[in-house]
Amino acid sequence: AVKPLDLNEVVANLLKMLRRLIGENIDLRFDGKSTLPLVAADTGMMEQVLMNLTVNARDAMPKGGRITISTSLADVEAARAAANPNSHPGRFVCLAVSDTGCGMDAATLKRLFEPFFTTKEAGKGTGLGLATVHGIVAQHKGWVEVDSQAGQGSTFRVYLPAVAESHVEAARTPKTEDVRRGKE
Repeated sequence: AVKPLDLNEVVANLLKMLRRLIGENIDLRFDGKSTLPLVAADTGMMEQVLMNLTVNARDAMPKGGRITISTSLADVEAARAAANPNSHPGRFVCLAVSDTGCGMDAATLKRLFEPFFTTKEAGKGTGLGLATVHGIVAQHKGWVEVDSQAGQGSTFRVYLPAVAESHVEAARTPKTEDVRRGKE
């Protein structure tokens, strides 16, 4: 169910599991911007996005390395939005997953979000992880940007529209009929 979410909380709640998932030879860091607007999102879907990006980052570093998950606020102006066909101007929360892995060449970057496209050996990947990420983010009216060069690691940035403050207050304020009265 889509509801106002704090992405920092989603990440913080998943960190322990993500650390188990990536193994001990990879250093996982979380750098969350302290004051972040909420996003209208489904918790399970956001966890799936984070897990898929983290597992891909792990797989790009077979010898170990560092994954940094970060959150930030992004105000996207019209000029910048025009440069990316999937983006649009406005205020967004950016969830980024960076790795120090093998990186990707231009040909791979072009096909990254295609269903069933994988660079992993047979039996190791379905090629659906990033297609799923792309689909979920698009469903949430956001987009994904990727920076990568062969040998230089990769950064995936997920942009999700920030929820306007007025909507947030309405979501945070419990309705009077929701408040349970005790008999003490």
